[in-house]
Amino acid sequence: MTFSEINLAFKNAKKEKRPALLTYTVAGDNNKKKSLDILKSISKNVDICEVGFPHNTPIADGGQIQTSSYRALKNGIKINDVFQIIKKFKNNKKSKPVILMGYYNIIFQLGENKFINKCNKSGVNGIIVVDLPYPENKKFAKKCKKKSIDFIQLISPTTSFKRMKKIIKDSHNMIYYISMLSTTGGKLKVSPNQIMKNYKKIKKIDKNKNCVIGFGITEKTISKLKKADGLVVGSALCKKITESIKKRQNPVINVSNIVKKLRAKII
Repeated sequence: MTFSEINLAFKNAKKEKRPALLTYTVAGDNNKKKSLDILKSISKNVDICEVGFPHNTPIADGGQIQTSSYRALKNGIKINDVFQIIKKFKNNKKSKPVILMGYYNIIFQLGENKFINKCNKSGVNGIIVVDLPYPENKKFAKKCKKKSIDFIQLISPTTSFKRMKKIIKDSHNMIYYISMLSTTGGKLKVSPNQIMKNYKKIKKIDKNKNCVIGFGITEKTISKLKKADGLVVGSALCKKITESIKKRQNPVINVSNIVKKLRAKII
């Protein structure tokens, strides 16, 4: 197995007997500088940073992330700006692994090879492509692996056991479990106990594979899910950026404060 910054982040969190904390923010929200400043600031308390491509038709994203995306697009963010933000962040000695999250049409427009090369040059460690499911993603995932980039497979509550086994077998250093049938940021419709019950079924297939839980995780729910390998919080951070802008406050400080609170709840 090739060295993976993502795998190392999980190992370090396990040594501290806690789940890895993953955050999601949209590149360029609310501008390029602030977006980079947020990443630098939260990285003190985060294990892995998910960075979203701003998109005008985000099929898996709820209202908070859509608002962040529209704001970044309105400010003129382009594909190369996203890679530039990540590269500047990764040049920082205290940076954390970065997972780039987006939709396939951006990759298709640029070309798969060109996209992966840009990811490699800017320091991207992992890629999530929401609308490129298994097994259609096998060819693209292999291309990612050649460049030592983890392609992150998605599993949902409706994934059959047979399909789940195939996905886990083919996955790289991390799997993303979508906690409920919803867009991001929705109110948790399933009890944390039920989520963990479903999660344990995934872990039984391969206990060594890192598996994170995302969708609907907030300050209120995060502590009830801390037996997972990792937990992803995104909409709560995007919502805080929106609130900060409305109140003319500094989003960097406000988002960093939320992340500190989230970290405290999983220790």
